[in-house]
Amino acid sequence: MIRYLLQRILLGGATFLATLLVSYVLLRLAPGDPTRSTLLDASGSAANVSSDKGGFAVNEALRKELHLDKPLAVGFAYWFGNVLFHGDFGRSATVDPGRPVTVLIAERLPVTLSLNLYAILLAYAVAIPMGVFSAAKQGGWFDRSFEFLAFALYSLPVIWVGLLLQSWLCEGGRWPILPLKGIPAGTPLEVGIYEALWFSAKHYVLPILCLTYGSFAGLSRYMRNSMLENLSSEYIRTARAKGVPENLVVWRHAFRNSLITLITLFAGILPSLVAGSVIVEHIFNIPGMGTLSLLALSSRDYPLAMALFAFAGALTLSGILLADLLYLWADPRISFDSGGGRSL
Repeated sequence: MIRYLLQRILLGGATFLATLLVSYVLLRLAPGDPTRSTLLDASGSAANVSSDKGGFAVNEALRKELHLDKPLAVGFAYWFGNVLFHGDFGRSATVDPGRPVTVLIAERLPVTLSLNLYAILLAYAVAIPMGVFSAAKQGGWFDRSFEFLAFALYSLPVIWVGLLLQSWLCEGGRWPILPLKGIPAGTPLEVGIYEALWFSAKHYVLPILCLTYGSFAGLSRYMRNSMLENLSSEYIRTARAKGVPENLVVWRHAFRNSLITLITLFAGILPSLVAGSVIVEHIFNIPGMGTLSLLALSSRDYPLAMALFAFAGALTLSGILLADLLYLWADPRISFDSGGGRSL
């Protein structure tokens, strides 16, 4: 087990470094950079290009600070060295010039964490029992209805659903019972606890619904298919032949082994918690990590974009490692001692 963990950590470190290198190269090779922009007029020729000495000096200083005047490999080495030895991810170049990118991320992270954590917990809490019940009643009216509902929800574009909900349920719509946009930083003064809870909750209802319905549909289908595979196994037939009650067969024997598929999907939960949803945050004007990522990429803010890539990469690798450890809890037959990999 210890040997396997060490191997995974070393492999994860190498993968993390390669991911950062590829991200840096792609950012540098993409058109434009934080210090130079060319505006085109109606005829397609360059116009409004700043050429004053002061602006040129500032741009050159910023280029040197971001190491854009150096080759790709050298620029990446400078950036990675600052991160590795000093813990310095740099300062924002365009989104909020001069501010440390870690501060910008720390300001946006709590909003995205709370929003996506509620969405993920709700999706799993509903999808798992629905998938199990659908598999246990295979071929019945509930299974067929649920299958149609899951496919219908999974096929709906989130941007269409978000705008439709706004036009129906938000201020200015048909039934204006919920706020149109935004998640407030605080609650109004001099209100009771229940009013404060409702004030906060009503801002989360529609964004969480948009983040949940697609995940719910996908997770429930994975759960159902995994349960069907286990319910047709030899050990399930043996348990039924011994007279084990059907509830115990489903929940004690088949359910635990069916979690392997969901645990595999769990590897992507950690990065999704902080990455947020760009579309949902944009529709509802939520100042989270999704909108911050969009701003960083659209404005070519290299330090901020690289910090976001590093954060997402580290969480992805951590999620994969955590999923591997959860396999042991779900199925004690799994071992990591045979050749450093999973085996039964």
